[in-house]
Amino acid sequence: MVPLLIRWTHFVAGITWIGLLYYFNWVLLPFLKEADAPTKKGVIRDLLPRALFWFRWSALLTFIAGGMLLGQVGLNTPILIGASFGFFMLLTTWLVISPHQEKVIQLYAESAATGTPLPAVFTMHERVATAALRVNFYLSFPTLLFMGMSAHFPQF
Repeated sequence: MVPLLIRWTHFVAGITWIGLLYYFNWVLLPFLKEADAPTKKGVIRDLLPRALFWFRWSALLTFIAGGMLLGQVGLNTPILIGASFGFFMLLTTWLVISPHQEKVIQLYAESAATGTPLPAVFTMHERVATAALRVNFYLSFPTLLFMGMSAHFPQF
Protein backbone atom coordinates (compact mmCIF):
# COMPACT_ATOMS: atom_id res chain seq x y z
CA MET A 1 0.00 0.00 0.00
CA VAL A 2 2.87 2.41 0.80
CA PRO A 3 4.45 2.06 -2.68
CA LEU A 4 1.09 2.90 -4.24
CA LEU A 5 0.73 5.96 -2.01
CA ILE A 6 4.25 7.13 -2.91
CA ARG A 7 3.61 6.60 -6.63
CA TRP A 8 0.28 8.44 -6.40
CA THR A 9 1.94 11.31 -4.51
CA HIS A 10 4.66 11.53 -7.17
CA PHE A 11 2.03 11.50 -9.91
CA VAL A 12 -0.30 14.14 -8.42
CA ALA A 13 2.51 16.43 -7.24
CA GLY A 14 4.12 16.13 -10.68
CA ILE A 15 0.87 17.08 -12.41
CA THR A 16 0.58 20.09 -10.11
CA TRP A 17 4.17 21.17 -10.72
CA ILE A 18 4.13 20.74 -14.49
CA GLY A 19 0.60 22.11 -14.72
CA LEU A 20 1.64 25.31 -12.98
CA LEU A 21 4.75 25.48 -15.15
CA TYR A 22 2.57 25.33 -18.26
CA TYR A 23 0.12 27.83 -16.73
CA PHE A 24 2.92 30.32 -16.11
CA ASN A 25 4.32 29.94 -19.64
CA TRP A 26 1.12 29.65 -21.68
CA VAL A 27 -1.32 31.78 -19.66
CA LEU A 28 0.10 34.07 -16.98
CA LEU A 29 3.17 35.52 -18.71
CA PRO A 30 1.33 36.38 -21.95
CA PHE A 31 -1.55 37.83 -19.91
CA LEU A 32 0.75 40.03 -17.84
CA LYS A 33 2.32 41.46 -20.99
CA GLU A 34 -1.11 42.69 -22.11
CA ALA A 35 -2.67 43.58 -18.75
CA ASP A 36 -3.25 47.15 -17.66
CA ALA A 37 -1.40 48.43 -14.58
CA PRO A 38 -4.17 47.88 -11.97
CA THR A 39 -4.83 44.34 -13.21
CA LYS A 40 -1.13 43.52 -13.30
CA LYS A 41 -0.75 44.87 -9.78
CA GLY A 42 -3.54 42.64 -8.48
CA VAL A 43 -2.20 39.57 -10.22
CA ILE A 44 1.35 40.08 -8.96
CA ARG A 45 0.20 40.95 -5.44
CA ASP A 46 -2.55 38.36 -4.95
CA LEU A 47 -2.27 35.54 -7.48
CA LEU A 48 1.45 35.12 -8.09
CA PRO A 49 2.47 34.40 -4.47
CA ARG A 50 -0.17 31.66 -4.19
CA ALA A 51 0.77 30.08 -7.51
CA LEU A 52 4.49 30.20 -6.62
CA PHE A 53 3.82 28.55 -3.27
CA TRP A 54 2.16 25.55 -4.93
CA PHE A 55 4.71 25.54 -7.76
CA ARG A 56 7.68 25.43 -5.39
CA TRP A 57 6.32 22.84 -2.96
CA SER A 58 4.83 20.55 -5.59
CA ALA A 59 8.28 20.51 -7.24
CA LEU A 60 9.91 19.39 -4.00
CA LEU A 61 7.22 16.82 -3.22
CA THR A 62 7.47 15.43 -6.75
CA PHE A 63 11.20 15.00 -6.40
CA ILE A 64 11.06 13.48 -2.90
CA ALA A 65 8.38 10.97 -3.89
CA GLY A 66 10.27 10.23 -7.11
CA GLY A 67 13.44 9.59 -5.13
CA MET A 68 11.55 7.19 -2.90
CA LEU A 69 10.28 5.40 -6.00
CA LEU A 70 13.79 4.94 -7.39
CA GLY A 71 14.47 2.46 -4.62
CA GLN A 72 11.33 0.48 -5.49
CA VAL A 73 11.63 0.24 -9.27
CA GLY A 74 14.42 -1.16 -11.34
CA LEU A 75 16.88 1.49 -12.45
CA ASN A 76 17.27 1.92 -16.17
CA THR A 77 18.70 4.56 -18.45
CA PRO A 78 15.41 6.39 -19.15
CA ILE A 79 14.51 6.75 -15.45
CA LEU A 80 17.99 8.03 -14.63
CA ILE A 81 17.88 10.58 -17.47
CA GLY A 82 14.36 11.66 -16.50
CA ALA A 83 15.31 11.94 -12.84
CA SER A 84 18.38 13.99 -13.77
CA PHE A 85 16.26 16.42 -15.78
CA GLY A 86 13.77 16.54 -12.90
CA PHE A 87 16.54 17.31 -10.42
CA PHE A 88 17.83 20.13 -12.62
CA MET A 89 14.29 21.50 -12.91
CA LEU A 90 13.87 21.31 -9.13
CA LEU A 91 17.09 23.27 -8.61
CA THR A 92 15.98 25.84 -11.19
CA THR A 93 12.61 26.16 -9.46
CA TRP A 94 14.04 26.68 -5.99
CA LEU A 95 17.31 28.48 -6.71
CA VAL A 96 16.44 30.67 -9.70
CA ILE A 97 12.72 31.06 -10.37
CA SER A 98 11.50 31.41 -6.79
CA PRO A 99 14.07 33.93 -5.52
CA HIS A 100 13.66 36.15 -8.58
CA GLN A 101 9.87 35.95 -8.52
CA GLU A 102 9.86 36.75 -4.80
CA LYS A 103 11.97 39.81 -5.58
CA VAL A 104 9.54 40.81 -8.35
CA ILE A 105 6.65 40.55 -5.90
CA GLN A 106 8.55 42.50 -3.23
CA LEU A 107 9.62 45.29 -5.59
CA TYR A 108 6.12 45.56 -7.03
CA ALA A 109 4.62 45.79 -3.53
CA GLU A 110 7.13 48.44 -2.46
CA SER A 111 6.50 50.46 -5.60
CA ALA A 112 2.73 50.27 -5.11
CA ALA A 113 2.98 51.19 -1.42
CA THR A 114 5.22 54.20 -1.96
CA GLY A 115 3.79 55.28 -5.31
CA THR A 116 7.24 55.30 -6.86
CA PRO A 117 8.19 53.78 -10.22
CA LEU A 118 9.60 50.29 -10.33
CA PRO A 119 13.40 50.26 -10.00
CA ALA A 120 15.48 49.18 -12.98
CA VAL A 121 16.51 45.97 -11.18
CA PHE A 122 12.87 44.84 -11.38
CA THR A 123 13.26 44.12 -15.09
CA MET A 124 16.36 42.00 -14.48
CA HIS A 125 14.55 39.85 -11.89
CA GLU A 126 11.55 39.52 -14.18
CA ARG A 127 13.71 38.46 -17.15
CA VAL A 128 15.75 35.93 -15.17
CA ALA A 129 12.61 34.33 -13.71
CA THR A 130 10.95 34.24 -17.13
CA ALA A 131 14.01 32.72 -18.80
CA ALA A 132 14.26 30.04 -16.10
CA LEU A 133 10.55 29.27 -16.44
CA ARG A 134 11.08 28.80 -20.17
CA VAL A 135 14.06 26.50 -19.59
CA ASN A 136 12.00 24.34 -17.23
CA PHE A 137 9.10 24.40 -19.68
CA TYR A 138 11.27 23.05 -22.50
CA LEU A 139 12.94 20.51 -20.21
CA SER A 140 9.56 19.21 -19.06
CA PHE A 141 8.97 17.51 -22.42
CA PRO A 142 12.05 15.25 -22.41
CA THR A 143 11.60 14.73 -18.66
CA LEU A 144 8.07 13.40 -19.17
CA LEU A 145 9.20 11.37 -22.18
CA PHE A 146 11.99 9.64 -20.25
CA MET A 147 9.79 9.08 -17.19
CA GLY A 148 7.17 7.43 -19.38
CA MET A 149 9.80 5.43 -21.27
CA SER A 150 11.18 4.05 -18.02
CA ALA A 151 7.97 2.11 -17.44
CA HIS A 152 6.90 1.35 -21.00
CA PHE A 153 10.25 0.94 -22.78
CA PRO A 154 12.78 0.10 -20.02
CA GLN A 155 15.11 -1.63 -22.47
CA PHE A 156 16.36 1.72 -23.83
